[in-house]
Amino acid sequence: MPQIIVVDQSGAESTLEAVEGRTLMENIRDGGFDDLLALCGGCCSCATCHVHFDPAYMDKLPEMSEDENDLLDSSDHRNEYSRLSCQIPVTSALEGCKVTIAQED
Repeated sequence: MPQIIVVDQSGAESTLEAVEGRTLMENIRDGGFDDLLALCGGCCSCATCHVHFDPAYMDKLPEMSEDENDLLDSSDHRNEYSRLSCQIPVTSALEGCKVTIAQED
């Protein structure tokens, strides 16, 4: 199980033992992080699981779909490291990665 560092909206860091084969959103949500709303449950239709990735890990992520890109365009907090955590499968490649839960729009 890869360890992922999650930074909540207040800036507090916690280490999460992530389960491979599940999405990052599922792991963060089930890990007790209330800042990650994930209202659509992982259907890529709401952008409430928006996170910012450590730049060093961006090349380890799957390519962004057009739907994900469109949803992120609606966020005032989008940056070049933005992704929807429901679209990121957890793999061993994410070991040690830091993700920050984006501020709500």
